[in-house]
Amino acid sequence: QVQLVESGGGLVQAGGSLRLSCAVSGSIFSINVMGWYRQAPGKQLDLVAAITSGGSTNYADSVKDRFTIYRDNAENTMYLQMNSLKPEDTAIYYCYARIRPTRIGGPNDYWGQGTQVTVSS
Repeated sequence: QVQLVESGGGLVQAGGSLRLSCAVSGSIFSINVMGWYRQAPGKQLDLVAAITSGGSTNYADSVKDRFTIYRDNAENTMYLQMNSLKPEDTAIYYCYARIRPTRIGGPNDYWGQGTQVTVSS
């Protein structure tokens, strides 16, 4: 059973920083792309940043130059360093991973339970 567990959310003032972590556990043969999504109240789920197993990254325009995504493949953990936070960054942040649990068979998509990030003005 594969599990993704996020941590690191919380309340921070505008201009502050937070680091989110996403730890993957369970039956894992390989992890392909990983990413962070967020959903603000009353809004759709949006991609924040993604990273491939090779380290290629992609960011939403709204977070470029403020957020950094990176991963530790040896520890099956992904991080999102968030700097210069703004009130509009307030949302529930979800981690995502495309994982192949075994050598045989295709990959599946997995999601974490979400962690709240609140930025006060």
